[in-house]
Amino acid sequence: MSLEQLIKKCINQDAKAQSQLYKQYASKLFSLCLKYSKNYAEAEDNLHDAFITVFSKIGQYKNKGSFEGWLKRIAINTSLQRYRENVGVFDIVNEGNIEDVTVDINDEDLSLDFLLKIIQELPDRYRLVFNLYVLDGYSHVEISELINISSGTSKSNLARARMILKEKIEDYKASVNSQSL
Repeated sequence: MSLEQLIKKCINQDAKAQSQLYKQYASKLFSLCLKYSKNYAEAEDNLHDAFITVFSKIGQYKNKGSFEGWLKRIAINTSLQRYRENVGVFDIVNEGNIEDVTVDINDEDLSLDFLLKIIQELPDRYRLVFNLYVLDGYSHVEISELINISSGTSKSNLARARMILKEKIEDYKASVNSQSL
């Protein structure tokens, strides 16, 4: 069945089509939800809520742009909405000019699992901005609108996230080097 046919059946609330759509996209959307969630259980809740939104609003998809992109935007917005509800007012502050830190993630000594783990360990406010900017390609202006902060605060939190990641990577490399001696 083509994607267009699957979407039409989902619009008509066909349970089999909804199940097929879920199976087809759940793993991709779950990994996206996990990036914006505090833990695995919250990511599962966000995925569930995202699919509820997808199935209730699928008739609004107008075949403009990528369907997968539309799904991803819903998953990200669902996760960010839950964060805003749980936190209330963002406690992110602009911490002034911070030197832009670069992190070398192309180092072969760093596994993807390690990188994902240290990103997940970032404080929520830094993890959200880091993921939105670095992993999902949002601009600071877009981030400021999504999570209701200034673009300067977005830049500041990105720099702080990079600094924390750089320190964790350096600590990891130092421990690996000391073990190999």
